Amino acid sequence: MASGQTWTARRTRLLNQIHARLAGRPAPATAFVSSPEPRTIGQYAKGRQMIAGNFLFAGHLIEAPNTQIWDIAPEDAPFVDALHGFGWLDDLAAVGDRKAAERAQDWVYGWISRYEKGRGPGWTPDLTGRRLIRWINHAVLLLRGRDKADGDRFYRSLSRQVVFLSRRWRTAAPGLPRFEAVTGLIYAGLSLEGMSGHVQPAIRALESDCREDVDAEGGIPSRNPEELLEVFTLLTWAIAALKEAGEPVPQSVTDAISRIAPTLRALRHSDGGLARFHGGGRGLDGRLDHALANSGVKAFHHGGLHMGYARVTAGRTSLIVDAAAPPKGPASADAHASTLAFEMTSGRRPVIVNCGSGASFGPEWRRAGRATPSHSTLSIEGYSSARLGPSGHDGDPREMLVDVPETVVCEIQEAGGAFKLQLSHNGWQRTHGLTHGRVIDSTADGRSILGEEILTTLSTADEARFDRMLDGFQLQGIPFSVRFHLHPDVQADLDMGGTAVSLALKSGEVWIFRQEGASDMLLEQSVYLESGRLRPRSTKQVVLTGVAMSYATRVRWSLAKAQDTPDVVRDYARSGPSLGFGPDGRAEEPET
Repeated sequence: MASGQTWTARRTRLLNQIHARLAGRPAPATAFVSSPEPRTIGQYAKGRQMIAGNFLFAGHLIEAPNTQIWDIAPEDAPFVDALHGFGWLDDLAAVGDRKAAERAQDWVYGWISRYEKGRGPGWTPDLTGRRLIRWINHAVLLLRGRDKADGDRFYRSLSRQVVFLSRRWRTAAPGLPRFEAVTGLIYAGLSLEGMSGHVQPAIRALESDCREDVDAEGGIPSRNPEELLEVFTLLTWAIAALKEAGEPVPQSVTDAISRIAPTLRALRHSDGGLARFHGGGRGLDGRLDHALANSGVKAFHHGGLHMGYARVTAGRTSLIVDAAAPPKGPASADAHASTLAFEMTSGRRPVIVNCGSGASFGPEWRRAGRATPSHSTLSIEGYSSARLGPSGHDGDPREMLVDVPETVVCEIQEAGGAFKLQLSHNGWQRTHGLTHGRVIDSTADGRSILGEEILTTLSTADEARFDRMLDGFQLQGIPFSVRFHLHPDVQADLDMGGTAVSLALKSGEVWIFRQEGASDMLLEQSVYLESGRLRPRSTKQVVLTGVAMSYATRVRWSLAKAQDTPDVVRDYARSGPSLGFGPDGRAEEPET
């Protein structure tokens, strides 16, 4: 037990263990109501890695061939959660051969032997819901070739987890953990004989969560696009299970799906990945397509903000901008200080990105990824636009965001295919008396983007704060930087004596970046933080540096296609992201 846990967290864990032990008293299920069909999508490459003895969870690689997965020494809480949530079963099922089936069965029955009666860290409502869905999805794989005694053990463990979840789902944190717990209970209650009595209470809980946690625009409090996709996927699974069982589908759940689907489409780049903001990544390949197809919702959002993000498109160029205040309170546990940051895609090629979430690479990378300099926006030296405060409640070690911008403005103008974004936030008003304004213009064909960054005071009180801060810098000016992080596939070079940066895409397109008003334009090293890899990927960033000496400071920049770059290019090939392993599952030299 972690010494840093609060008394409430220790009490919650103890109650979970007690309820898990007591959950074995009711008579267990002995069969499925119907043969379950897998709904989850795994990654073949990751399945091959595990079969070869390479266990990559939460950014930690453990090489242990021919080792029971439960004998691996856990590195940290995310690692443990990844093990006990059984998402890796999807990857073994994606391989589907004899060795994969042997590993899957060995590790599932190994978990039953070690942890069935409330032992171990896996007895939390969200992990139990996640685990139930995977076990039921892959029950055919897990029962194939096993004798009756093993089958009885499997059903008995499933039943214990269902009863535990029926008693403890209310203790799951709001948001994705609650959706995982409740959906798992619905899924298992409909699938297992004798467990249908747990379905209606779970449905009522799901209805309540849909009304309270999915807002009118199809967003969730964390503003994490990938988490929104996970919630959406769980809801589509719940509806599919209800329909197959002949149960009515609650209108509030259907309405939530109808609100979320257009928002996810708006937050999707043209290369198929989600915008990477507030702790979210691109999303598992195929997950979004599959979920949208299952939902049957074909609507798109037109205009306005989508979960606080502005999406604009001109020609083959699209931008997604964080145009709202970051989350507060418990919803900010994974949130980033990314206000006014943007990501840009040309065709199917990402150009400007954010560094992403470093959570899978350890606490230091996690903190670094949340800071403003890890995003494609302006930052004042030593200060993010929102600051990290104390950790959360009940032993949650994640730090909440505090001192977030209170006023964030976004105006979108479109005319004849061209667009203009006018944005601002006051994240540095209390500390420096400064408001950051950002204007982004695009031509109708998308070949040229003009940007302007403004640091300004808005009142005499702001001027007084600015003067005090300026005194602290001995009147040398307040240093700031405007950063444009590049995708690792972009080849960047300083040109024209350092007055321009050429950005060459693998599609053959070339973009030219220029600036006006900054003291220096530099091409520096950066990182691309991608979940599922061994190490952060090396990339570059364009950095404009300057100092604020007066009540208004401006920096202008432009990003335009080179004149010999055609409007439309043939760009069929898309290489999938390497995870740092060869085709035989052995670890390769990682990128750093």
